[in-house]
Amino acid sequence: MNFKASFAVPRCRVSAGLLILTLSCTSAVIAENTFSGALPGGNVDDSTPSLPGEKNDLTLRDAARLTLQRNPELAAFTKEMRALEGATLQAGLLPNPELLVNVENIGNTRPLTNDINSAESVAKEVVQQLTTIRISQLIELGGKRAARVVAASLNQELAAQDFETRRVELIARVANVFTEVLAGQERLRLAEESQQLAQRVVNAVAKRVQAGKVPPIEETRAGVAFSTTRIELEQAQRDLAAARKRLTLLWGDAFPQFNKVLGNLESSVVLPNFEALAERALASPMALRAMKNIEQRKALLEVEETRRIPNLTINAGVVHHAQLGGNTPIAAVTLPLPLFNRNQGNIREAHQRVNKAIDEQAAIELRLKTELAQAYEALSAAQRETGILRNEILPAAKSAFEVTNKGYELGKFGYLEVLDAQRTLFQNQILYVRALANYQRLVNEIERLIAAPIDGVAEVRLSPSASNGKNANTASRSGL
Repeated sequence: MNFKASFAVPRCRVSAGLLILTLSCTSAVIAENTFSGALPGGNVDDSTPSLPGEKNDLTLRDAARLTLQRNPELAAFTKEMRALEGATLQAGLLPNPELLVNVENIGNTRPLTNDINSAESVAKEVVQQLTTIRISQLIELGGKRAARVVAASLNQELAAQDFETRRVELIARVANVFTEVLAGQERLRLAEESQQLAQRVVNAVAKRVQAGKVPPIEETRAGVAFSTTRIELEQAQRDLAAARKRLTLLWGDAFPQFNKVLGNLESSVVLPNFEALAERALASPMALRAMKNIEQRKALLEVEETRRIPNLTINAGVVHHAQLGGNTPIAAVTLPLPLFNRNQGNIREAHQRVNKAIDEQAAIELRLKTELAQAYEALSAAQRETGILRNEILPAAKSAFEVTNKGYELGKFGYLEVLDAQRTLFQNQILYVRALANYQRLVNEIERLIAAPIDGVAEVRLSPSASNGKNANTASRSGL
């Protein structure tokens, strides 16, 4: 039996990069459709993913779609984006005019008298009651409203970048947990095979004991080894159940509603040079978010600088004389004198916020390059490790077990040699599965940092027609 064929399931590649590419669209469309029942992304098929209650096999794309539709973390980002739409609308509104109605000395007058001698007192009483109606309008000077609108719009774009960054991280997390489930399925299968092999050895030992060729103690040893495989099988079942539950919790289900996940742990990528990956990482949503943060901080600085210019308030109205009759128009202009408060403190703070944003951008770029370098070196090492295990160690371990087991049946080897060969084979099989899972995890990590498939990095330097053709081949090869 070819050991490699047991892993080579013709399914999609266990990687987040192609999902990030095929499920990507503008942040506004994602935020609008993710939680309204529509599938994210306009360039992919609209088939419905596996729903709770349906015992179907689960692909990585289905898992990612379910998570994007139902994960509450993305829902919170969506609500924030919609809230900032209101903030942008509010920033562009004009200030409301103010209406002032003022009545002075209400009830202080008396009816007019015919006594000529009291004319002077009547006149005093007539001017005592006045009604003033005044309308005031604040006029913002210095481009305050335009600056507020720009700052609010950039804040909205910043939230969109936060959403996109979180979406990429969530897809990468789905891919990693999906890989754990797939590796758990392989470990369970290997544990079952190991138990079957142990049962074969137990049967062979029992026959030799009955034939009197070996002492009964070897049958006891074989039984102990078989019990060990049962423990390993139960452990593999528990680990798989835990990984399945972690996967379904990403989209809010308490219990798994699928049979198994479909994927190929042995899929591999052609690793491009580090400079190309680093260039792509600096164009990722995380890096773009840092750049957008600088723009937003500069816009806030502009807002604070416009506040140095005082606003103008225009007042207009009439004064109504209750006793004498008639109206008197009035007008006023109010302009604060910027003698002491010229918004110096807020401007200085905004300047420092801009400098801080620039430093944060440099720190994020450095962190992206550092994490990318670590993942790149680890992926190169993991690629070599899986190659050695697949091409050298596993074939030798399997051959050694088959030869030893056959020789034991013929009486050429003792039971300890068979037991040692069996354990060596099983341990190296498990090591190979772990190495494959680690390899896929590192691929996911790099594709999370660059927010794109690794296969697509080398295609950037190709012509558009060649790039499109290679993209189609990549998607076909990966089953996505």
